[in-house]
Amino acid sequence: MQRRALTLSLSGTTVALLTASAFLIPTPYAEMSPGPTYDTLGSYSTDSGQPVKPVIDITGTQTYPHTSGGQLRMVTVEVSRADYKPNSVEVLSGWLSSDKIVVPRTVIYPEGQTAQEATQQNTAMFDDSEDQAITAALTSQGIKPLRTEVVVDSVTPGSPADGKLQPQDVIDAVDGTALVNPDDVHTLIQKHKPGDTVVFTVTRAGKQQQVSVVTTQSHDSGPSRALVGFLPGTQNVFPFDVKIQLDNVGGPSAGMMFALGIIDELSQQDITGGLKIAGTGTIDSTGKVGPIGGVQMKTLAAKRDGATVFLTPADNCADAAKNAPSGLRLVKVSTLNDALTALKTLRAGGAPQGCS
Repeated sequence: MQRRALTLSLSGTTVALLTASAFLIPTPYAEMSPGPTYDTLGSYSTDSGQPVKPVIDITGTQTYPHTSGGQLRMVTVEVSRADYKPNSVEVLSGWLSSDKIVVPRTVIYPEGQTAQEATQQNTAMFDDSEDQAITAALTSQGIKPLRTEVVVDSVTPGSPADGKLQPQDVIDAVDGTALVNPDDVHTLIQKHKPGDTVVFTVTRAGKQQQVSVVTTQSHDSGPSRALVGFLPGTQNVFPFDVKIQLDNVGGPSAGMMFALGIIDELSQQDITGGLKIAGTGTIDSTGKVGPIGGVQMKTLAAKRDGATVFLTPADNCADAAKNAPSGLRLVKVSTLNDALTALKTLRAGGAPQGCS
């Protein structure tokens, strides 16, 4: 009897310890859930009390406001903080939830990347997506860029460039030599040794200035070389200005919806036909629409905020169709022209190609 009682006691203790560990031991997972959506034809304010500004602001050419009440909503996904480490019970709860997705933490925060670096990378991708969306939209309307500028895409935290160069600085010259393409930046910097000073001529907020940066030495596996610590990119300059004014959003997945919003503002035709349309998808300068992550969470966000149509990248169709909210029509698109054709079909009362 005593041995049996001891066995039961030990078993009970083991169960208690396992239960406690399920609540205490962190796991290498992160969560995704439906985020806010934004009407690209509407206005936006970062905080209460702050000035409201249009999501898309076009100046220097004729635009056409529409009063049908139609919307073109870009959708987002909320992700857990970089320092959030759910326990086993929270992970299980997420797996069983219909409005959350549990994924390996490295899907959102790659190994060795800090939260600040992840945010910076997402911001850079968002900025590049803006330029691609503007180029695709204007090209579809027969408007070509006047020229291409080299810009600062992102600055590495703690690098020599940190606090000196800023994202979206236009780099006009390096050490007095004008740039032709982004590769010229690297070539000109590599003429220096670590510890040398590089002088950048940049245009920031419309004003040109010179910025001096002292290089440091590389510490990767490659040959020793001078580093400044920023990523160059390009942006096209058109005959008029198009600005996308949306803060606290990162990544490239809103590209297609930005492009459609720009086209709507430049068109006498209301391309929404009064419908509340949501969608997602990356876009390149030629108008090709690419897949994104978290599509099932994005369809939930679209339905929650009143959309009846969801423009879905072709490569995301299968996943989107698995748990599509009732009352939300999924429309398959591979290009910007596909999206415009689908909207035309919807305006005429037809049924564009869906996701099966």
